[in-house]
Amino acid sequence: MIDLFELYFYEDCPYEDESVELLGIGGKGTLRIFSRDAGVCACAGELADYYEKKGLKVLNFLEDGRKFKPGDKILEAEGDLKLLFRLWRVSQTFLSLMCAIAGKTASIVNAGKKENPNIIIATSRKTHPGARRFELKAIRAGGGDIHRNSLSDSIQISQNHLEIVGELGKLRAMKKIEIEPRSREEALRYAKIAEIMLLDHLSPEELKKIGPELKRLNPKLEIAVGGIEAKKVPEYAPFVDIIVISAPYYATPLDLTTKIERI
Repeated sequence: MIDLFELYFYEDCPYEDESVELLGIGGKGTLRIFSRDAGVCACAGELADYYEKKGLKVLNFLEDGRKFKPGDKILEAEGDLKLLFRLWRVSQTFLSLMCAIAGKTASIVNAGKKENPNIIIATSRKTHPGARRFELKAIRAGGGDIHRNSLSDSIQISQNHLEIVGELGKLRAMKKIEIEPRSREEALRYAKIAEIMLLDHLSPEELKKIGPELKRLNPKLEIAVGGIEAKKVPEYAPFVDIIVISAPYYATPLDLTTKIERI
């Protein structure tokens, strides 16, 4: 397993911290990361584990899913000042991104469940390269689920697959079979062999009509929709079992700040 934090921090400081070296900073200190925004915490524990591995002492951090207010402290550590200065900016940026994803997810989940308490809000594979491990964890911290972790852990027969293979025959697999049909006719034709039917870019009115038709053909079939805006989740939630969405990954980063002091 690649240590992603090693990559992130090496990218930001591959040699020495020139500012710290010029000023001759040394000794011990504390680092505290605060939020200027309200939010939901995600991945502070993973960052804390990395700090401990580097020889720093973590004094406190917020658990995944914990809500915080402006002025709340998200992570606090103490140790070598040179190391704290090296970790400062990337740590702050990392948490601002992950907590934003968790908060955005929570708002979408809450909006969907108001209209359909059984709805599953699941995010896509459109994570940022090199950040999937943490972004998926942030989704869970916000109460969301994961549509597909990777190509290796799920089956989705997409429109591109159908273009290549043509007609589908009998299918059997250990994993759930999800089909993304190219047309209404294909959806009806494959309803009996699918366990999840992903109906992209349909309107709520179209889903309200076709959903019951598909479930009459296969009562165990789960209806999913993708390709919709976050603000439209309440419109779609009454007519589907699953909403697949990418919006949380692009949430506006939270405004965090860091204070470093000598001890």
